Amino acid sequence: MTYEFETEGEPNHVQARPRSSVAAIVIASVAVAFTLYLSQDLLLPVLLAMFFALVGNPIIRLLRKLWIPRFLGALLVLALGMFSTYMLARELATPGAEWIREVPKQMRDLAPKLRSLTKPVTEANKAAENIARAAGGENTARPVQVVKTEVNDPYRVLTSTPRAIASVLAVVLLTFFFMVYGGDLQRHAIALLPGRQQKKLTVEILQAIETEISRYVLTISIINVIVGLVFASLLYFLMGIPADEALLWGTMAGLLNFAPYVGPLIGILVMLVMGVVRYEDWQSLLPAGLYLGLHTLEGQIVTPIVLGKRMALSPLVLILALMLFGWLWGIIGLLLAVPLLVCVKLVFERIDGLEGWARLLE
Repeated sequence: MTYEFETEGEPNHVQARPRSSVAAIVIASVAVAFTLYLSQDLLLPVLLAMFFALVGNPIIRLLRKLWIPRFLGALLVLALGMFSTYMLARELATPGAEWIREVPKQMRDLAPKLRSLTKPVTEANKAAENIARAAGGENTARPVQVVKTEVNDPYRVLTSTPRAIASVLAVVLLTFFFMVYGGDLQRHAIALLPGRQQKKLTVEILQAIETEISRYVLTISIINVIVGLVFASLLYFLMGIPADEALLWGTMAGLLNFAPYVGPLIGILVMLVMGVVRYEDWQSLLPAGLYLGLHTLEGQIVTPIVLGKRMALSPLVLILALMLFGWLWGIIGLLLAVPLLVCVKLVFERIDGLEGWARLLE
């Protein structure tokens, strides 16, 4: 639709901006979510590589100030990261395998304790069933039980292992190339834009994302590593848990801390089960209490002071993002949800007319 206005005898043509209907927006959102779900095998290695490259870019910039070439700096950072991951996995292999072997026995030990805790509720349910049976007559028909069986596929491991190895190698190679050639790729992509204003805006957005997200991801990673080390030290010195097992639980705490709210909640539940299995009386609550106290100190004091309010996100929006990306991509989605949400916020802040959406995310 075109509107015509006449000013000083000259007609002006103003094109009305078309607006999408709510149904079209909903259909487009569902289509995008479905596409992201189907293309996860392709997207997840790329997104993980970008995530790791953002962690390493501040270190590479520091090495460049020491006259170390970017290629060599990226190689050093990647080699150090892989070596650290290998050493940590080797240290955690023994206690992790032991806990996996002990899970059935621990569940059997845990069952009597849970039955004693839930005994009043069970007795109340039985009494209610007896009353309902007496009121409704002696209907002793047994419910039909459906037993599900699963056929073990001996070739599943043979087909899934090469794919997992290929995905890991793809992440490593893409991380290296993003560290080395990411800047050139950005410049060549910006050169394809037609207008000077579009190029300037795109450069500002990409520089903000690269700088601020790199600083954010590196800072959060350091904080989570410290949280894991402190929690492992508390378990080792205060509760006498062996060093390798304490390191296992500390690593779990650090990794779960990448997913706000959801991760710490899972960690508290795991620590509660571990405490009930290992200890008696009030000591069974001590591991979960230590975890909760440490997470509260980190989440309410340390992280806000270090990051400030610029990276503050709405808890409701954050929970929705964690649910969405966790449903789409599982554990990796929980890891990437916060950085992706911060990227969206930075883009909204720099585009005219979308500043309100950025404030909505805060």
